[in-house]
Amino acid sequence: MRLKKSIPNMFTLGNLYCGFLSIGFAANGQFKNAAILILIGMMLDSMDGRLARMLKADSVLGKELDSLADIVTFGVAPSFLVYYTYFFQFGMVGFAVAGLFPLFGAYRLARFNISSDKTGLSYFIGVPITAAGGILALLTLFGNFIPNIVTTVVFTALCFLMVSRVRIPSLKDIPLPKYGTIITIFIAGLLFIIYRGTYEQFPYLIYVAVPLYIAYLSYRFVKGKSRRE
Repeated sequence: MRLKKSIPNMFTLGNLYCGFLSIGFAANGQFKNAAILILIGMMLDSMDGRLARMLKADSVLGKELDSLADIVTFGVAPSFLVYYTYFFQFGMVGFAVAGLFPLFGAYRLARFNISSDKTGLSYFIGVPITAAGGILALLTLFGNFIPNIVTTVVFTALCFLMVSRVRIPSLKDIPLPKYGTIITIFIAGLLFIIYRGTYEQFPYLIYVAVPLYIAYLSYRFVKGKSRRE
C-alpha cells in the first residue's frame, strides 16, 4: 500500500530531476538536451496528479512536492536556458532579467495553491507555469528560426500572463482518446525530429519517459472505454 501511494511522488521527483539535469545541460552548452528535459518534465507532471487520483493516493505531501518540482523544472530551468541562449550577451543585466521568470512563476504557483476552488473550474487563472516553461523550451529548440526579439517579447509576455487574471481554458475536460492521441503524436514527432539531430548527446532518460507516457495514455484509453461500455 505504501508503494502504491508513493508512485505519483516518484513521477513528481522525476519531474524535479529533469529540471536539475536541464540546468546542468544548459550550463554545459547542450541547449537542445536541456530543452528536451523540460519537455520530459512536462510529460511527467501531466501524469503525477492523474495517477494520484487513479490510485487514490492524493496527499498533502504530493501537492507540496509538485509545486517545488514545478518551480525548478518550469521556472528555474527555463530561465537558465533563456539566459545561456539569448540574454547572456547583456551580461549581469541579462542574468537579472532571466531571474524574473521563476519569481513570477513562484507567485503564480502560490496563488494557485491557496485558491479556494482548484478542481471545479474549467479554466486556469493566468498561464500555468508548466505551459510557460514549455513554451520557452520550444522557443529554444527552434531558436535558429526565431529572431531574438520574438523570444524576448514572448519571455516578457509569459511573465505577466502567469500572474494575470486572464482565464486560460483547461484541457482536463477534453475526452482522453482525442486529447491523448493528439498529444502523443505531437510529442513523439517532435522528439523524433530532435533525436535525429542530437543522437550522441541525447539524454537516456528519453528512452524511459516516452514509452512510459504512451503506456499511461493507453491505459487511460482502455479504462475510459471500459467505463463507457
